Amino acid sequence: MSELVFDGHNDVLLRLWLKKQGDPVRDFLDGDGKGHMDLPRMIKGGMAGGFFAIFVPSAGDDHDDDDDVLNPPPAPEVPKNLSLPVAMQMAALLLRIARESGGRFKVCRTAQEIRDCLADGVIAAIMHIEGAECIDADLAALEVLHAAGLRSVGPVWSRPNIFGHGVPFRFPSSPNTGPGLTEAGKALVKACNRLGILVDLSHLNEKGFWDVAEISSAPLMATHSNAHALAASSRNLTDRQLKAIGETGGLVGLNFANGFLRADGSWRSPNGFDEMLRHLDYMISLAGEDHVGFGSDFDGCRLPAAIGDATGLPRLLDALTGHGFGQELVRKLAHGNWIRVLERTWGG
Repeated sequence: MSELVFDGHNDVLLRLWLKKQGDPVRDFLDGDGKGHMDLPRMIKGGMAGGFFAIFVPSAGDDHDDDDDVLNPPPAPEVPKNLSLPVAMQMAALLLRIARESGGRFKVCRTAQEIRDCLADGVIAAIMHIEGAECIDADLAALEVLHAAGLRSVGPVWSRPNIFGHGVPFRFPSSPNTGPGLTEAGKALVKACNRLGILVDLSHLNEKGFWDVAEISSAPLMATHSNAHALAASSRNLTDRQLKAIGETGGLVGLNFANGFLRADGSWRSPNGFDEMLRHLDYMISLAGEDHVGFGSDFDGCRLPAAIGDATGLPRLLDALTGHGFGQELVRKLAHGNWIRVLERTWGG
């Protein structure tokens, strides 16, 4: 039997929020067959849960990553007065999914709750914010969202905000694309440490990454990033960053997106598993086998054809075994590393 998969990132809430017809919660629970994941496909693929991102798109974003545009125009900033209502709507979708799931889906606030969900066959969801435009400089919204179940925050997406500077989508490019955290950003990191909220570094530029490394008392975490040495996207991590993640006891989640896997940055190629295996080998060699997991980016990217959607996860696990990874390493990558590092980050 394949290992259960706990995943570092998906954008299904954005996909559901964008739906123009029907009830998005019922569509997810009953299975609408759209995008990369819904509850029936998660169950079929052995996807036991993951980080459900609340992401507010920039104005004019058509959410189409299928074209081979290696250097798209920078995404414009999103003002807080526009982002907060959208973030609340997506958070409400996640809470409704849990409430109406008949016990099949739970928003988890502790690592033990995730362990219990995996043992009981319940989907374990982490409420995550990708780009903290909805959070005010006084951090009042952070306190309220934490009470509602928020346990992971990416201070920036690939655009600037009051907390820092996200890397723009560039290829080829270094992740060193601008200044570090603002004073508000440093305060946000400290507040997340105090509340037990994971700080996600996946969209943060390199200077911001090292600011977090200096400030934070928690393990360094990049929920959905790959190795820059193998694919020179600004979104990927340098060797030094990968080593730092391992040295702090953190974790990097392998991003399944074609454009962050391939050496040529192509989004369109019908890839197999070779590129994913190369990145896993490389990241394990630098961060260590206890500090790598999956961060699929389901419903937020163009995937290798070999996976297709969440039902393709068993094929990925079979590829890991065929590549020579033993059962214990496959278990660590599939879910074990995530749960252990979350336990350390959240304090229980």
